[in-house]
Amino acid sequence: MSGKSNIIDELRKKLAKAALAGERGVILQPGSLGDCILTLPLAELMKETVCPGGVDIIGRTEYTGFLPGRSCVDGVRAMDSMGLHRLFVGEKDFALADGDPLITAFAEYPWIVTFLGEPDGDFERNLIFTAHCSHGAEVITLAMKPAVNCNKHIGDFYREQFIKESGLAEEKLNSPIGMPMIRPTDADMKKGKQILAEAGVTAARKPIVIQPGSGGAEKCWNIDNFVSIAETLAKEGIETVFILGPAELERFGTSVKSKMGTAGKTLANLSLTEALAVLSNAAGYIGNDSGITHLSAALGIKTVAVFGPTDPAVYGPIGPAITALQSSERDFAGTISEELQKKAAEALVG
Repeated sequence: MSGKSNIIDELRKKLAKAALAGERGVILQPGSLGDCILTLPLAELMKETVCPGGVDIIGRTEYTGFLPGRSCVDGVRAMDSMGLHRLFVGEKDFALADGDPLITAFAEYPWIVTFLGEPDGDFERNLIFTAHCSHGAEVITLAMKPAVNCNKHIGDFYREQFIKESGLAEEKLNSPIGMPMIRPTDADMKKGKQILAEAGVTAARKPIVIQPGSGGAEKCWNIDNFVSIAETLAKEGIETVFILGPAELERFGTSVKSKMGTAGKTLANLSLTEALAVLSNAAGYIGNDSGITHLSAALGIKTVAVFGPTDPAVYGPIGPAITALQSSERDFAGTISEELQKKAAEALVG
């Protein structure tokens, strides 16, 4: 009898291990590119501890669609196609039918982390009810931003919240953030070389990429600073490439665009994957507190991030080769700073 008991016990252990290996998690992240990249350390922690079966992100696919195959994120889903607005209604107004799309949307996730809603709020309560219609699940609501007086990096802030709410041992946070979190594919490298060659960048030496934009005008360092840095690098024989999105093309006048064209090459209206491809072929990068700056850092590229009103200790990019410079000028967007230009150029050349 004892032999049969041992066999049954071993079988149970194997089944339990198999079930654990298949456990998946999902993160509801409504933010922009930078927010999504700063969430990657949390996704890595979840995958290493409670979600070995994979971690998905439900968010804005224009910012997350490139992550599978290049990061720890296994899949992405479009937030605006899921009817998540239904979860914000009061308890009396919330209803689900058999086979409801909301039920099936969360049926495969034993772990659900959301940056939408508030702890104990309508959204969280309705999300818990929805998940439990199909299975038992842990639903954890995280704050998107730390308190004003908090000087902890946002990546650690997210991980600490998850560890506290999930009951994980605190030593799980011991792994520092800072390694490359996004890996370009061979196709990315090839595409980037093609784009740079078509722009007239020589293959003799990798260029420095400059992205002078950001989501808010107050975060944008005066463009003349970036042009001056490009001119300085040119004297060192280093080519520069300005990446301009729709916002920069609209914001900068003809004279500014001409300055950039004289100082270096210009690439306009690249898709996110094209920008990633170009960055994967860069020797270095400089930009404001922006999503592309976070992307550069996460790729492991030598990255200089210039900050104005936001605190780099909290919101700085994550990567192994980062120099964060913060201006002390009150008018960050309007100030030309030769001292900061010199520090940035030295960081890129060194």
